Amino acid sequence: MSGPARPPGRARRAAQETPAQAPGAQLRADAARALARIAFDGVSLRTALADANPRIADARDRALLAASLFAASRWWLRHDAALGLLLDKPLPPRARDVRALLVLAFAQIEALGLPDYAVVGSAVEAVRALGQPQYAGLANALLRRFLRERTELAARLDADPVTRHAHPRWLIDAIERDWPAHADAILAANNIEAALVLRVNRRRAVRADLLAAFGAAGVAATGPDRLPDAIVLERSTDVTRLPGYAEGLFSVQDGAAQRVAALLDARPGQRVLDACAAPGGKAAHLLERDALELVALDRDPARLPRVRENLARLGLDANVVAGDAAAPADWWDGRPFARILVDAPCSASGIIRRQPDIKLHRRAADIAPLAAAQDAILAALWPLLERGGRLVYATCSLLRAENEAVLARFLAAHDDAHAPELPPELGHAAGVGRQNLPGEGGMDGFYYAVLEKR
Repeated sequence: MSGPARPPGRARRAAQETPAQAPGAQLRADAARALARIAFDGVSLRTALADANPRIADARDRALLAASLFAASRWWLRHDAALGLLLDKPLPPRARDVRALLVLAFAQIEALGLPDYAVVGSAVEAVRALGQPQYAGLANALLRRFLRERTELAARLDADPVTRHAHPRWLIDAIERDWPAHADAILAANNIEAALVLRVNRRRAVRADLLAAFGAAGVAATGPDRLPDAIVLERSTDVTRLPGYAEGLFSVQDGAAQRVAALLDARPGQRVLDACAAPGGKAAHLLERDALELVALDRDPARLPRVRENLARLGLDANVVAGDAAAPADWWDGRPFARILVDAPCSASGIIRRQPDIKLHRRAADIAPLAAAQDAILAALWPLLERGGRLVYATCSLLRAENEAVLARFLAAHDDAHAPELPPELGHAAGVGRQNLPGEGGMDGFYYAVLEKR
């Protein structure tokens, strides 16, 4: 079946590095249970993966588990539809792990390029490992039929945009409405694994030295000219094992997110608010650039330990506060800020290539409440900004309802706000801001706008 292209990243490498012997039935059963939680329970891919990993001792098996879950989540809407075409009647709810197992097997064949015979043999054994041996014969028959009918299945699946692109209909419609000239490129980029990008901690390291250390350790990496703090790894890896991680020489952060600190243009000693700070990447970048009086705010207290841990590893310090950006009366001390960063909660529709489960979990009905929350945050924080101060509004969304529409409403209601023109290298003109689309410049989809207080 010709739909999924085989990406050159982690997923494809896991297939290439896996021996001809099929992975164990128990590993496949664990992967199927994790995938079922993602597809049917709304559990995030990263949570399901983190929960499954401790049961798997071998590093290569863990890599295959991750590659399989990412591929199956990315292509779920296509491969689950293929399963539906092969079945005479739907599997009952009690067989959801078997359903997930078959989708996983299809993805391992199509997206990862694992040997057909290895996938079929171990998948049948995995059905038994799932405690549902009554489905072993059906699984064997379905997998063999899938292999025989791949060409015909592909033609039928490609006839429907939902199964051709493995995106929900509402999201395809939104992308085609908002970015008609770029829709096909966006949908394709969303299905290609993103490179792993690091940000150098300029307080502790020089990029050239870190690149040299990586090279000496056999880690291929480059430093793009357009992003002075970025290092792009040729191959995804466990970053905690890279030279300099324990010493706080770098963090993981996509290049699109790294542009935010320069846009905020904070000056040494200024009082700065990162209003939606968790997990702390942008707050850390701001502090790496300059000594600031920085308040890192997040409404979820459970996420704040991660912010503190990240800052501590990097040798940085901030006032980490639990509080709702839309309700400053509960946490603000009355002192104005010279700079405010609003990395607003959003649909995350610009980072699907990194978090493919977004396609399974996000709904069209989510967008209006998100936009309302964005409106509320901007309106609540604007009085906290001093005259002559700067606020950066950023999202990892590519939907106009969460970006330029929010800014248009804000500007119409605040005559003391000015939005300066942003440079075209930040992306496509989008109202008063700029939109980088997924994959452009090798970066995630990201929206940027700057507001200055007159």
